[in-house]
Amino acid sequence: MNPGTRSAVLSDSRTLSELRRVADIDLDLLLVDFTDSTGPGALPGARLAATEVLFTGWGCPPLDAAALARMPRLRAVVHAAGSVKHHVTDACWERGLLVSSAAAANAVPVAEYTLAAILFANKRVLESAHLYRATRGPIDLLSRYPTVGNYRRTVGLVGASLIGRRVLELLRAFDLRVLVHDPYADPTELEAMGAEPVALDELLCRSDVVSLHAPALPQTRHLLDAPRLALMRDGATLINTARGSLVDTAALTEELVSGRLHAVLDHTEPEVLPTASPLFNLPNVLLTPHVAGSLGGELDRLAATAVEELERYALGLGFRYGVDPGRLAYSA
Repeated sequence: MNPGTRSAVLSDSRTLSELRRVADIDLDLLLVDFTDSTGPGALPGARLAATEVLFTGWGCPPLDAAALARMPRLRAVVHAAGSVKHHVTDACWERGLLVSSAAAANAVPVAEYTLAAILFANKRVLESAHLYRATRGPIDLLSRYPTVGNYRRTVGLVGASLIGRRVLELLRAFDLRVLVHDPYADPTELEAMGAEPVALDELLCRSDVVSLHAPALPQTRHLLDAPRLALMRDGATLINTARGSLVDTAALTEELVSGRLHAVLDHTEPEVLPTASPLFNLPNVLLTPHVAGSLGGELDRLAATAVEELERYALGLGFRYGVDPGRLAYSA
């Protein structure tokens, strides 16, 4: 991982103590380059050759065939973050490496952010706050907001991913109807979780709030284009905590500038919008700078999860959060 990741993710003394307990590790060593055995951040060849497990995080360089050739004893990769696509290559799967990810731990704060966004969206908190700021006086709430609230509203989740499923679990505590679209999910399983599996276009037509939890894949690029955005109900809210590429930004901007739709966007395309983007100033849009995922103290959960996985490996147990290479083609 890179130095910034190490200082952020491995900052909790309790987690470091657990890491020392379960692994033979020198915490002063930080590998940032698999190809160089002499430069800063490199590991001497003999140390690298003896390595059995890599404890990785954001900024880990690719584990390609050349890197693996320097680690003949490597058996597992324990990733203290979400997606492993950036560093676990086909060469790793061909070697038969065991791979674990803390994606389930990272799903927790994203799902919590999403839940808050859903409840606030149906209550029109953002809009009413802007109105109150502008009015600075009494507001006739019953006439201004005759249909707001979460009771029996319909929420559509696009993607039954780890995050999507966590959101679904959190929503069960509320009087909401939940629709889910995911072409890879078992409809019976979704129904058992309290959701109604539906086609994407039906979900868009029926939902008061649409929340995106699908991966960024070639087939999901601009999944919500202009025709699909037009299917959404007048006054509906789009929440994107997944990837900006899932939405046609130009088409969404038109809908939001018109005031027909509302949005809570933690991801956009581009990731940082141009300074002239009207989305920064619209009263029906909440933009956040990619804060839904693990930050601050939430990073301790990622490290703790990874250390628990490392202990399971040391005890000869299977990973609880092992990565299935067969699912990577349609997952984050």
